Amino acid sequence: MRAIVMGCGRVGEQLARLLADEGHHVTVIDSAQGALDRLGQDFRGERVVGVGFDRTVLLRAGIDRADAFAATSSSDNANIIAARIARNIFNVPRVIARLYDPRRAEIYRRLGLLTISSTTWGAERIRELLTVAELDPLLNFGSGEVAVVSIETPHHLVGRMVRDLTIPMEVSVAAITRDGRAFIPTLGSEFRRDDQIHLVILASAMERVKHLLGIAEGG
Repeated sequence: MRAIVMGCGRVGEQLARLLADEGHHVTVIDSAQGALDRLGQDFRGERVVGVGFDRTVLLRAGIDRADAFAATSSSDNANIIAARIARNIFNVPRVIARLYDPRRAEIYRRLGLLTISSTTWGAERIRELLTVAELDPLLNFGSGEVAVVSIETPHHLVGRMVRDLTIPMEVSVAAITRDGRAFIPTLGSEFRRDDQIHLVILASAMERVKHLLGIAEGG
């Protein structure tokens, strides 16, 4: 994959390194040469000095051949402008913009732009760790609205069915690991002792799930 990362702050630098280490062709854009220098001599990608939403700079970075574009600078406005140019003018298949102000996320979502708000994600993650420690998420989607959690079958659910732990549009059992092997259950599948249950949960339904699992408030 040919990817462009606009903004070489902490997030952009880390993202660029992760992508490069996975073998992707990465080009990093930043207006400050010093920021790009922090990538070091071992960085296998390319570096372009310039304003990340300048079309000339984007063309130098290979935007017309890019498969993915991530706007990760410290400016919401710059990120959105760059993301819209990448998506609407150069038709880059995968475009994402980092936002600091979560109130803007819905506006840009309506424009068809995928955004990540570190503020929202961070707040959701802290709330989860404070209030739902027993259901520590293994993975989050979007800005934390949906989470994947795993838990061993509670005593009171042994012999019960998957349908008893399913709430349409809020909670679903994605898989069960039993005796070291995972499978996708049906609504009629029974929970057994020592099963590891893998759930996909809407963040707003966490308290309901705790009740279904018999997890007492505060542990």
